[in-house]
Amino acid sequence: MQKHLLLSCLLTAVAMPVFAQTHKKVPAATTTAASNKRPVKLRSSWGIYLSDTLPKTEVAKLLDSALVVRDEKNNKYPVISFAFTYEKHEPYLNDTTGQPAIYKDFTGDNFKSPTLTPLWSKGLKESLQSGDVLYFDEIIIKYAEEKYYKAPSIRINVK
Repeated sequence: MQKHLLLSCLLTAVAMPVFAQTHKKVPAATTTAASNKRPVKLRSSWGIYLSDTLPKTEVAKLLDSALVVRDEKNNKYPVISFAFTYEKHEPYLNDTTGQPAIYKDFTGDNFKSPTLTPLWSKGLKESLQSGDVLYFDEIIIKYAEEKYYKAPSIRINVK
């Protein structure tokens, strides 16, 4: 009797995954409607540049430019907000080892527009150095009425 009970439990355990893997076919109209609701692929740029390494003079020209987000069909979407971080590199002499080292200082702010404020732009034009990094994260776009999406981040290295 125990052998029969053990055998039936084993057969039930083996058969369960087979029954659990039955899939319902989704009508084609439903899948295309879902894909029309959200852009498949977004790309963010600052001026005409995606994430890149740029010369200091080119970055200084871009400081007044707006962030632009487009989809795969080249449709533009308005940028509602973004988080900006400035990574400043400053060389210093380590007192303990006597060796030169690089100090990294991070400052940033959140913006409710597609551009940096004039205050930030002016400050960066004065302090921008080779080796610094600009991060544009948490880029939020307005896709449609009452629909907001997060776009890819941008990282600009200053050469």
